[in-house]
Amino acid sequence: MKDASILPALAILKGREDFLLPRARKEQKAEQVELLTEKLKRAKVAVLTDYRGLTVSQIQDLRGKLRGGDVEYRIVKNTLARRAAEAAGVPGLQKELEGPVAIAFGYDDNLATPAKLINEWVRASRLKLDVKGGLVEGRVFSPDQVKQLADLPSRETLLAQLLGTLQSPVAQLVAIMEAPHQQLLGVLNAYKTKLEAA
Repeated sequence: MKDASILPALAILKGREDFLLPRARKEQKAEQVELLTEKLKRAKVAVLTDYRGLTVSQIQDLRGKLRGGDVEYRIVKNTLARRAAEAAGVPGLQKELEGPVAIAFGYDDNLATPAKLINEWVRASRLKLDVKGGLVEGRVFSPDQVKQLADLPSRETLLAQLLGTLQSPVAQLVAIMEAPHQQLLGVLNAYKTKLEAA
């Protein structure tokens, strides 16, 4: 039974064609799909998580941690996210969109940032946050691949390791090339000292 105080308001709205809730909801959903599609296209990496069991304050804490690394964390409706994945050209992501899903979007060149920050937050908070999969530069990643991505060293560390690896053989070659000259110089100095003593 409808509340008597609502009936006059309903009578007024009944004649108005511009006040249709289903259309407004459809428009809101279309906007959400468009927004998610744009985020999926723009993001270099997206990590899908199952946030089941986390409180609102814990999710806010995670968002704060991720925001520090320029990562956006959004809870999404699966049906809208599936439509967005299809529109963004990543239909392989649809199978991961089951159950409660939140997506961490990373927009910078460091592809491991979202996964690393999530791992750091899980270790620090000792809470359970399952990674369901991910999207890295248009390719769908399994949960194991996302975890491997999180374990990678930073780009700067990898470049330093590469530079060290490249410099090591060159330094060894220089040392080998200089060794006979140093030995010859040592023999000549010893001979010179012997001649001066005599």
